[in-house]
Amino acid sequence: MEDPILFVLAVLTVLGTPGPTNTLLATSGATVGVRRSLPLIAAEASGYSISILALGLVLGPAMAGAPLLAAALRIAVGLYLLFLALRLWRRGGAVLATGAMVTPRQVFVTTLLNPKAIVFALGILPFGAGGGVWPFYMLGFLALLVSAATAWIMAGAILGGAAGRQGWSGAVPRVGAAAVGSFAVLLLVSPLLR
Repeated sequence: MEDPILFVLAVLTVLGTPGPTNTLLATSGATVGVRRSLPLIAAEASGYSISILALGLVLGPAMAGAPLLAAALRIAVGLYLLFLALRLWRRGGAVLATGAMVTPRQVFVTTLLNPKAIVFALGILPFGAGGGVWPFYMLGFLALLVSAATAWIMAGAILGGAAGRQGWSGAVPRVGAAAVGSFAVLLLVSPLLR
């Protein structure tokens, strides 16, 4: 995708779609606020950068000829997200007291394994374009990522504040866990539905 306007629209659409990383960002915003959640953006950017570059330059061509590799990757991602969802659920409201709900490591690993990276690497970023333009698109992607991640954190903070005023702050981590768990189940079950 070499058209800059279509590129921006596609990136913002995918980054604006709810997913495991966005759920973690919003959960962090809801539990510890915007300022304390901002370091998570660097973790997301690192995870996407590594994943997109590996997929776009190395694994993408290999996965095209090896459907079992793609299935194994999907299962690994689903199991990790399921583990993360269970951990968030179990820790629940107890973590609100410590103020350490979502860690940069969790965001990094979740983003590294995020299925959206496949969409970016194989459908949006122009790795096959001539003239070596893909590094500029990658920089544009990272700039858009900062904006989208900040919006998810702020949305979480707004919703977390509203939940706190209603006395439902303990439900915030559980809602995040349920959302991440739903993505895990979707990844694990969707191949069976075909």
